[in-house]
Amino acid sequence: MRRLRKFWRLPARDRGLLLGALLLLGAIRLGLALLPFQTVRRLLSRLSRAPAGQMPEENAVRRVVWALDVASHILPGSTSCLPRALAGHLLLARRGVAATLQIGVARGAAGQLEAHAWIEHAGQVVIGALDDLARYQALPALEPEGSTLIR
Repeated sequence: MRRLRKFWRLPARDRGLLLGALLLLGAIRLGLALLPFQTVRRLLSRLSRAPAGQMPEENAVRRVVWALDVASHILPGSTSCLPRALAGHLLLARRGVAATLQIGVARGAAGQLEAHAWIEHAGQVVIGALDDLARYQALPALEPEGSTLIR
C-alpha cells in the first residue's frame, strides 16, 4: 500500500515514465523468451524512432535510469542486463537522446563465456555499469536495416 501511495505522489510525467518502463521491461523479457533476439531488436528499432524534431529532454538520462531502477525492483526477474539495456536504449531514443547499446563478451574464471549489455551516452556508461566492465570485449553493432538508433 505504501508503494501505491508513493507512486501517486510522483509527478504525472514520472508516473507515466515508470509505468512505461514497467510495461517495456515486461514485454522485452517476454519477447526475449519467445522470439529470436533479432526479431526483438527489429521490433524495438521500429518503436525507438523519436518524433520528428525531438530535442533531448532535460535530465532524460537521469529520469530513464531512475525509472528502470525502480521498475527492475518491482518486476521480478528484471535485473538482467539485456532487458534493462534494451529498454533503456528505447526509452532514451524516444526522448531524443543519442545512446549506444553495447553487448560484450568475456571469459569467466572457469573459461566459460560470459556476456553483458550496457548503454553508453556521451562517453559514460549510464545503464549496466560494472566494476570490471573493461574485461568485456564489445561486439560489433548489429543494426537492422534502416536503423540509425540501435548501435
